Amino acid sequence: MVLVGLNLRPALSTLAPLLARIQQDTGLSALSIGALTTLPVLCLGIFAPLAPWLAKRLGPENTLAAALLLLAGGLALRGVPAIVALFGGTLMVGAAIGVAGTLLPALVKRELPAGADLMTGVYTMALCLGGALGAGLSVPLADRLGNWSTGLASWTLLALAALVAWRLLMPRHDAAKAAPDTGGSLRELLSQPLAWQVMLFMGSQSSLAYIVFGWLPTLLMARGYSEAEAGWMMGASVMVQLVAALSAPWLARLGRDQRPALLIVLTMVAGGFWLLLQAPAMWRWPGAVLLGLGQGGGFSLALTLIVLRTADSRLAGKLSGLVQGGGYTLAALGPLAIGVMLQFDVGLTVLTRVLLGIVAVSMGFALFAGRNRRLEVDDAGRLLTR
Repeated sequence: MVLVGLNLRPALSTLAPLLARIQQDTGLSALSIGALTTLPVLCLGIFAPLAPWLAKRLGPENTLAAALLLLAGGLALRGVPAIVALFGGTLMVGAAIGVAGTLLPALVKRELPAGADLMTGVYTMALCLGGALGAGLSVPLADRLGNWSTGLASWTLLALAALVAWRLLMPRHDAAKAAPDTGGSLRELLSQPLAWQVMLFMGSQSSLAYIVFGWLPTLLMARGYSEAEAGWMMGASVMVQLVAALSAPWLARLGRDQRPALLIVLTMVAGGFWLLLQAPAMWRWPGAVLLGLGQGGGFSLALTLIVLRTADSRLAGKLSGLVQGGGYTLAALGPLAIGVMLQFDVGLTVLTRVLLGIVAVSMGFALFAGRNRRLEVDDAGRLLTR
């Protein structure tokens, strides 16, 4: 699970530091580049709801293996120096990550029910490490391998390693002996305010994460930093997420609900954006650290809410599909909106206000999603919130 998590962000974070080169070599407009950064996030939302359906028919273990194979294929396709291959490969990796990322919370809930929240922090830490490596190494790899397309394709090796490891070590379960699937249909989930609250929190905080993956280096270069420094600053920010991703579920256990922890990490996100984009240059590295701590904790807590707000692994899988599907679809609007604003030469001050506004909205949803409540199916098969 940790090795799989390591593969769920490099496909996204490797693009951002290379956007200037890609735009120069391909002649794509800023709006088209914005669509390129939005496409994988949109695919996360579109394909995440398919994960429970595929898992029911193929088994979650085989479905995850298929997602890793699709991820490797998409990464390899991005190595072809053609615009259609770049967009096609990005679509494939988005679909693969959408399915794989949705399956992991349910697998954690099933295999380690007593420590599901802490294990979620562990594989989220691996996910953040993958994102940091992708952001920090994308420019050096492109320089070393001669061009950006080969640099992007080189991450295929990591995906293949995860695929081999998963096939060898994945848990084995007899589908015929599985518990019957009763209660918790999509319609029932949509009738529960708690499911909506978790989904909207996931979407709002994820939009900030994918704005960082898609546009932070570009915004930093607009402040006068070099391409390499902007890439390393983003890489450092994502690397810091490792600490917060692992510690946030532990912090969430200290109280009766998760609202204080959620508000703390979102305040860090707001402070990090302001320091990076508005404060004097001497504050750029503290800003990167603060942003990383906040976003690592926020994403880890968002995934933790999926397992804490459900009574069993089947319900966790269904809620994961809804929360990540709807949440990532909403999150795709974030990088798209930033791309549109950059197309119209909107200044950094306005962009910073927009980002802080999204943080405020996320705080509002956190106040509802963080309450100590849980979805469960009663003896009559009805979905309830208790």
